Amino acid sequence: MLVIRELVKVYPGPVPALQGISLDVPRGMFGLLGPNGAGKSTLMRILAGLLEPTSGQITLDGEDLLADPERIWNKLGYLPQEFGFYPHLTGEAMLVHLLRLKGVRSSGGLPALAGELLERVNLSFAAKRRVKDYSGGMRQRLGIAQAIAGDPRLIIVDEPTAGLDPEERLRFYRLLAELAEERTVLLSTHIVEDVSVLCPHFAVIRGGKLVARTTPGEARASIEGAIFEGHVRKEDLLKLRESRFVTQAILFEGKNRVRVWQPEGAPPDGFLPVPATLEDSYLVLMRSDGLPHPHEHAAPRHKVEFEAWGEDDEPGDGGRPPPFRRSAP
Repeated sequence: MLVIRELVKVYPGPVPALQGISLDVPRGMFGLLGPNGAGKSTLMRILAGLLEPTSGQITLDGEDLLADPERIWNKLGYLPQEFGFYPHLTGEAMLVHLLRLKGVRSSGGLPALAGELLERVNLSFAAKRRVKDYSGGMRQRLGIAQAIAGDPRLIIVDEPTAGLDPEERLRFYRLLAELAEERTVLLSTHIVEDVSVLCPHFAVIRGGKLVARTTPGEARASIEGAIFEGHVRKEDLLKLRESRFVTQAILFEGKNRVRVWQPEGAPPDGFLPVPATLEDSYLVLMRSDGLPHPHEHAAPRHKVEFEAWGEDDEPGDGGRPPPFRRSAP
């Protein structure tokens, strides 16, 4: 168990980066979600022993991480947001170099260990290829290979999927999920999909403060029945934003598909209820003091049943998402 208590970090200025973070992180995958500049990377660097906090306590399975960081570095694995590689080295040579820097030892020798790690992250085929020829996803897997060396109890990954294409992201998701079966993996990200796919539990950080600790299911349930969607003309979108809580506004087939959070009162004309998403709840959190209780907002007047949209179904209004029907009140 990773336990963080009243963690504070103030940079010269003064600039408060972390303002009393307290968090319990259990074994398995745990997400830390927040926008860029929220303080996530500062927290990750403190946990990795690279940055000293202003105050606070951190323990890993009862051991103090701040009292003597070097003593427990062999129990930590860290993949920072930006990882510096020597582009002219092969993947195998780069990994051996990183293992030496970490002080990792192996009875069979570091080249053999590097080969085992590359196989584990599915990079054996590129062991002799220069790092400069690696894709973004391959570089991230090489970074994970050094992070898991020594079988650490805690792995910290900071914004690991940023810049990856969809196929590489899915491959990386599977790798992280496998690693979390045996240890604690703390995933810092600003991408809601990362948390939705990987994390049974997550926390949201904003402005250096912890604003929620929850699960994807609980976060969605907290706003269920209060999310409505409709199409809005371009010239009316700004006015709608001024009068309603708009969570998302995207173009779909050339039209503005807009989602609003309406916890009470009537939704805008033409808007219909839709299932809440994790992204909806995250965006509500970003502009409020916390997630509402699931029963704080008014219950829908009608039970809403959602059904699949078949090939022969007509969209009816030029591109609405899968249709739904209302049952009797």
